[in-house]
Amino acid sequence: MSERFKITVARDHLVFCCGHFITYDGHQCERLHGHNYRASVEVEAPLTSDWYVFDFLALKARAKEITDELDHHMLLATTNPVIKVEESPAKLHVKYKDREWLFPRGDCVLLPIENTTAELLAKYIAGRLAKALQERHGFTPVRMTVEVEESVGVSAIYEWMP
Repeated sequence: MSERFKITVARDHLVFCCGHFITYDGHQCERLHGHNYRASVEVEAPLTSDWYVFDFLALKARAKEITDELDHHMLLATTNPVIKVEESPAKLHVKYKDREWLFPRGDCVLLPIENTTAELLAKYIAGRLAKALQERHGFTPVRMTVEVEESVGVSAIYEWMP
């Protein structure tokens, strides 16, 4: 007999409101806009000696720490080949072709991703969460799934496996 056990922290606990823009088709750039994102996290692992996968409260707390860092910020991708981010202590100067933006440094989160798509935000959250669970709890799930919803019915899913 084969068994799989999973736990989930649902979207209503992991809400973050952010501004962003993405590049697409190699030559286009969206206008600045924002979303009220909602994330969910599912982890799979064998049951512990106490007959549970992992502590729900700890999973929720670690995931919420990550989404809270993103909340009410402008999200900027730092590895996008066509968006240039110049950083100074007080401000960020962002360029795409002939378009430029100037943001207060404290209002932005620089993400080591290529684009601030829902797909890559889910991957970013999963990577940060996997590291936090291992470092703070000594826990590595067999599989972790992170879903990031941009708006009702529109979401991206990333599945992480060690």
